[in-house]
Amino acid sequence: MRPTTVIVDYGTGNLNSIRRTLDRVGATAVASCDAVEISHAEKIILPGVGHFGNAMLRLVELGLLDALNDVVLSKGRPVLGICLGMELMAKSSEEGNAIGLGWIDARAVKIKVPDDSRYKVPHMGWNQVLGKKASALTAGIDESSEFYFAHSYYLELNEASDLLTETTYAGEFPSAIEKDNIFGVQFHPEKSHDAGARLLKNFVDM
Repeated sequence: MRPTTVIVDYGTGNLNSIRRTLDRVGATAVASCDAVEISHAEKIILPGVGHFGNAMLRLVELGLLDALNDVVLSKGRPVLGICLGMELMAKSSEEGNAIGLGWIDARAVKIKVPDDSRYKVPHMGWNQVLGKKASALTAGIDESSEFYFAHSYYLELNEASDLLTETTYAGEFPSAIEKDNIFGVQFHPEKSHDAGARLLKNFVDM
């Protein structure tokens, strides 16, 4: 049996869809907001849909910051941030001028479009991702695969080496990141059919 993956339940995110996809690929997964359970997890998924500032406040209210920092930074366990969960890994965000977890040298900034008759914010729909380096997270996924996006912000990276994949929508933005044991995807793998399921399987198999 694969080690348990904990989906962090802090009141925001599509936990049931993520858990169903993990079940489909044979992973042992639980959703939890218990700091002890999170600190003992073999792998962590940080989901999220909504407001950056409110999400960080909720993590503080639940007393999860120390547990997350312990399991990710001290123990070096793999963590996958999905959409807002990836943005929370940054140092800060324009959304609410809030401070993030600080795991990635980056800032979450709002998508700016040159032509609002052609491009809409939030960016919603299917787009390809362009791989910028080899990774166990994206292994075996065809380069022509598309993933489902639903977001208004993206990470402005200060370290080019953290960029895993890039997507074009009114300009290029990081659609996935990787730094040591820290992974993030701006898209929703749980809504991205076979390609998304493969990505989640790759993560739990690390």
